[in-house]
Amino acid sequence: MTNEAPPAGPGAAADAVRQPPNREARNAGARSEAARQPDCTGCTGCTDPTDRRTTGSLGRRVAAEAVGTGLLVAVAVGSGIQASQLSHDAGVQLLASSLAAVFGLGVLIALLGPVSGAHLNPAVTLCVWYAGRRHGCGPALREVAAYAAAQVVGAVGGAVLADAMFARPLVKLSTHERSAGHLWLGEAVATAGLILLVLGLERAGRARLAPVSVAAYIGAAYWFTSSSAFANPAMTIGRSLTDTAAGIAPASLVPFIAAQLIGAAIGLGAVAVLYGRPVHGERDGAAAVSGS
Repeated sequence: MTNEAPPAGPGAAADAVRQPPNREARNAGARSEAARQPDCTGCTGCTDPTDRRTTGSLGRRVAAEAVGTGLLVAVAVGSGIQASQLSHDAGVQLLASSLAAVFGLGVLIALLGPVSGAHLNPAVTLCVWYAGRRHGCGPALREVAAYAAAQVVGAVGGAVLADAMFARPLVKLSTHERSAGHLWLGEAVATAGLILLVLGLERAGRARLAPVSVAAYIGAAYWFTSSSAFANPAMTIGRSLTDTAAGIAPASLVPFIAAQLIGAAIGLGAVAVLYGRPVHGERDGAAAVSGS
């Protein structure tokens, strides 16, 4: 008498279908899903807005950029008005404005960074797009346009808000001329340093230091540049609508913004020279770079 296994019937086939996939199948599925996601390890382009570390939809991110840029301009304009009312000493006024900028900018980056990346600056947004465009991990052009528009609108609103808080005319074109070669050079230097810092921190895997580092840099740039470091096209436009110490005459806008964009391009070049190109596919989670 032989012990033969009974033939497999329909019930056995159904049981096989109900069995959970084995570990190899699950791992294969996970690898397939990971392959569909861009590997942005060490990628400068992931300084948001498409970085998976941000939490907002596009609408929420755009709103965060508008609010953040508006508050940043309100800090710059409002502190300038307050300082000029409290002291006639130019050094004291600059000290007060720079301290307000350091504290305000640091708080805004820490608060809004998880939502939108806290660019608050069209030059930063453009550079993030350019740095990430090859690998598809930076913002799309429509996101760049949405960010830049929100930043400009926010900057205008921030200038109006600051004037309203100090009972000034809500919109009055600035008469503060800032048209000179040494001022344009100061803006190019300030913006180049800002881009190098923002993208360099990301490339080096130290983006968590951005709130402190960027705020400290802008505070220093208030003092070491001849232009007091606007370094931000949206802020420059907003500040043209307030006739206060922080303002800039509309006639000075074009060369000032041109100098900022030139500085941004120089900053991008400096990042490439100092950090090389990002290497994708690294497993350890640290920023990985290769030589140019």
